[in-house]
This record gives sequence, C-alpha cells and structure tokens, in this order.
Amino acid sequence: MRGVLVTATTECVSVTLKTCRSMLPPVKKDRVITHLPKCFSPHAALHTKEGFHPKVKAVCQTQRSMALSFNVAKVIVVGDVAVGKTCLISRFCKGAFDKNYKATIGVDFEMERFEVLGVPFSLQLWDTAGQERFKCIASTYYRGAQAIIVVFDLSSVTSLAHARQWLEDAMKENDPSSVLLFLAGTKKDLSTPDQLNCIEQEAIRLSEEIKAEYWAVSAKSGDGVRDFFLRVASLTFEANILAEIEKSGSRQVKDIVRITDGDHKAKRKSNCC
Repeated sequence: MRGVLVTATTECVSVTLKTCRSMLPPVKKDRVITHLPKCFSPHAALHTKEGFHPKVKAVCQTQRSMALSFNVAKVIVVGDVAVGKTCLISRFCKGAFDKNYKATIGVDFEMERFEVLGVPFSLQLWDTAGQERFKCIASTYYRGAQAIIVVFDLSSVTSLAHARQWLEDAMKENDPSSVLLFLAGTKKDLSTPDQLNCIEQEAIRLSEEIKAEYWAVSAKSGDGVRDFFLRVASLTFEANILAEIEKSGSRQVKDIVRITDGDHKAKRKSNCC
C-alpha cells in the first residue's frame, strides 16, 4: 500500500512539474545539448572524454523525472576589473557586445536555460565586480557555487597573474571537492598570434596547477563564447547528476528510474485529481 502511495504522489508531482514546464517558453535550439561539447585544449581540460558519463546517460535516457527537472547550477564569474566579464556573459545571453565600458557595481545576475540530454537545466550566471571597493560586496555572493569562471584579459599578463588570487578568494566560500573551475581568457581578438601563444602557455600551466579547464574567447566577435558556455553547462550538469546519484544510492536511483518509467505509469491509474 505504501508503494502505491509513493507512486501516486510521484505521479502527482510529475504532473505538476510538467504543467509548470509547459508554461515556460521552449529552450532555444542552440541551447539544446545532445552530446558532450569538446574541450578547448586537451592539455588543459577537466576531462577529455568524448561523451557524458554512462550513468548520466542511462538516467536521462530512461526517464525525464521530477528529480532531474529544473536543475539549477550557480556559476560565479570573477576576475580583474575591465577584463570583459560582463561582455562575455552579455554576448552569450543576449547576443550583444557593448563597446562602452560600464563597471559592474556589486553583482549582476543572468539566468540561462538549457536542455541537456532531454532534461531541463539552468545556469545562474553571477557577474561579480572586479573593483577593489566592491570586492567585499561581491564576495558575499560566492557561496554555494557549482562552478567558478576566473576571467583574465589575454592581452594583459597582469590580469592572468591575479587569477590565482581571485580563485583563492572564491574558494574560501566553497567546497573545493564540489566546484568545477574554468579559466577563461577574453579579448582574443586584440592579441597578435605571438602574444596569444606566449600568454596561452602561461594560462595552460596555471590551469594545470589549479585543476581548471582553459578557454580563449572573444566577446567582441563571439569566437568561442557559445562553445565555452555549452561546455560549462554540460560539465556542471554531469557533475550535479553524478552527485545526486551518489547521494541517493544505487538502489534509490533504480527506484526513481522505475517509478518514472513510461510503461510503469501506463500500468497504474493516477490518483491525481
């Protein structure tokens, strides 16, 4: 009897979630992720696997359960003033580039929706101030991040040198074992090939030391921006689902898959009324 009650309750909540999802606009086509995006450089990647973890694919293929619906990950973006943090986020979220510099005061916030392996997923992108006088305010928003993007200017060696300190400050508020790290070099369009090659060697070396994934992008031209954020979304999604599986335990995960399986639902009459 208890099993029937759990199933009925699960189906009721699933119906509610489906209703909520139907009220939202569809995810943009270029935000639908069916395969794991490639890394920028195999020499500085979180991993170089060609696909999502088998456990993640198995869970997502078997169901579209309430346990995985509306998954939201917090991503904080840190770095020196004027390195292009806001422009990077704006290029991806709004498809726009504003050449007129405006300093971020405290923090700004963007929410971007994806569909990963058929499951709804969102990134909260927290754009933090790089100015010293706002650093105290911005740091209060660091806590609870699933991913940290440290941004530096590819035409400024100084901003790369400061990247380590930005990361250390952000990690004071987070668990190192549960946060994905990314090192993003911006303003790629302003660097000559020789300059880019030189600073990239240093960036890759730093990425290896701090166990971060390195990317070089240009918010002005859009080069690499979409691929970068799709990679961030995919790896964060994968990490979240694996963490959920580990917390639930193998037996409970099987129950989630079984309860939300389409055939199983067809055999039981829902009591949701």
